[in-house]
Amino acid sequence: MSTGPNRILDEFAKLMTDAAGAAQGVRREIETAFNAHAERWLNSMDIVKREEFEAVREMAIKARDENDALLARIEALEAKLASKGK
Repeated sequence: MSTGPNRILDEFAKLMTDAAGAAQGVRREIETAFNAHAERWLNSMDIVKREEFEAVREMAIKARDENDALLARIEALEAKLASKGK
């Protein structure tokens, strides 16, 4: 067992190490509580998640492309009918 100033410094170092560990624990608890609160708040606002937005966006792009293809087919058929009617 150390004596004198070395013992005081050892105790002080131990105290600081314990305080740092406690501070990290408090930090993790605060982050967890903040994240949970933020998630509840965002859910209450009915905000769409990024993944859902991207899925709907892809569906809209596909539907628009299909509509363009159908429009081209209709125009081709109308032109064909118009040329037969003349």
